[in-house]
Amino acid sequence: MLGKTIKLAFAAFLFVAVATAENIPSGTRLTIRTDSQITSRTAKAGQAFHANLTRALVVGSKSIAPSGSPVKGKITYAKSSGRLHDPGELTLRLTSVEVNGKMIPISTTAFHAKGKSHTKGNVEKIGGGAAAGALIGGIAGGGKGALIGTAAGAGAGTGVAAATGKEEAVIHSESALTFTTTTTATLK
Repeated sequence: MLGKTIKLAFAAFLFVAVATAENIPSGTRLTIRTDSQITSRTAKAGQAFHANLTRALVVGSKSIAPSGSPVKGKITYAKSSGRLHDPGELTLRLTSVEVNGKMIPISTTAFHAKGKSHTKGNVEKIGGGAAAGALIGGIAGGGKGALIGTAAGAGAGTGVAAATGKEEAVIHSESALTFTTTTTATLK
């Protein structure tokens, strides 16, 4: 009787293992490496991107896609940087992974990237322009000249900040990003 119970348990285990290997369960983590640079300056929502798995996709104890397998994704949100505020932003999701030579549709969490804040750089550019203007104005015209120079320098610094102040979100080529599946994908 014990032998029959063990055989039934083993058969049930094999059935579950085979059934599990035919799906990519919700909550499966995929780490990918991007093929090319993605920047908020040029990216558009809906645009596709390509990547590869950084390590094998393993479900249960079975490897269903080796490291290096192709992965496709799309940009779901892209906003270019403003000149003096609002850094650029990007949101990416994976849409499919290659398993046994076939692209399998998947749904994943989003990866979000945001450009760095404009605040510090703008303060330095505007403040530096004001200080330089005050120094030059003070030398040229005394106290009144320093005041005029400060205003002129701050204006020039603001111009420099506006001309150079874009802070785009950038995902560099070969960046490793991790996503998590949000639904179960069937491999059939």
